[in-house]
Amino acid sequence: MLILLSGVSGAGKDTIKKELIKRRDDIVSLPSYTDRKPRIGEKNGEQYNFVSTEEFKKLIEQNDLYEYDIHHDHYYGTSKKLLNERLESGKIIVKDIDVNGVENLVKLLGKDVKIVTIFLKVGKDELRRRLINRNPHADPNEIELRLSRFDYEETKMEMYNYIIENYDLEKTIQTIQEIIQEEKKTK
Repeated sequence: MLILLSGVSGAGKDTIKKELIKRRDDIVSLPSYTDRKPRIGEKNGEQYNFVSTEEFKKLIEQNDLYEYDIHHDHYYGTSKKLLNERLESGKIIVKDIDVNGVENLVKLLGKDVKIVTIFLKVGKDELRRRLINRNPHADPNEIELRLSRFDYEETKMEMYNYIIENYDLEKTIQTIQEIIQEEKKTK
């Protein structure tokens, strides 16, 4: 099963993914490839696979990605090799991904892979607060760039299996674990 967690930057995707992995030994992460620089505390191969722009373009040229997109001025994409290896492991895969990536993966793999899509919803004011708290020294233009996708991403919510308001981490984790249990029953 592939669980795609989505929502605007700051909605809590990475935090939730880490908590699910910590609490369940049947869940693994599928980090995207990106050409952006790591944030403080991020490790290559955990949150993302960090590569140069040239390396990312080579992945595109070699058809090594199921999907890719540019947002916030950086490339992000899903490795065919990594996803296929994780699917073969038989574990539940959790991937945080933007709305365009969800749409593309569902189109490409939806007939062959059990995909569960979850959109994490957070109000715009709360989102601004989270982005500032995540990096108090962030350039205000960077925060505005991330907030600018808010309305666009919310227009895509109808394509998701589940929409969860993420204001309480424990409640959100519990809800997602209940979703996983239900979805495991319906192969």
